[in-house]
Amino acid sequence: MHEVTVYTSSTCPYCTLAKNHLAEKGVSYVEKNVSTDKEARKELMAMGHMGVPVIVIDGQEVVGFDKEKIDNLLKS
Repeated sequence: MHEVTVYTSSTCPYCTLAKNHLAEKGVSYVEKNVSTDKEARKELMAMGHMGVPVIVIDGQEVVGFDKEKIDNLLKS
């Protein structure tokens, strides 16, 4: 079982693509919406990111909806 966190915003189309992709693969994840959650926004900025989506899979960060990288991390 992978530990997956998805940092999103309410208006981000790539965030929706990323969440749909994870759902299609049957991967459960924690969503942190930086538009509505100040703590999530602080966490994201502390990691050095200003944009979303940022997907963290078992401690590995994927910036943007990089389907190939996501799939590779989920294989291991």
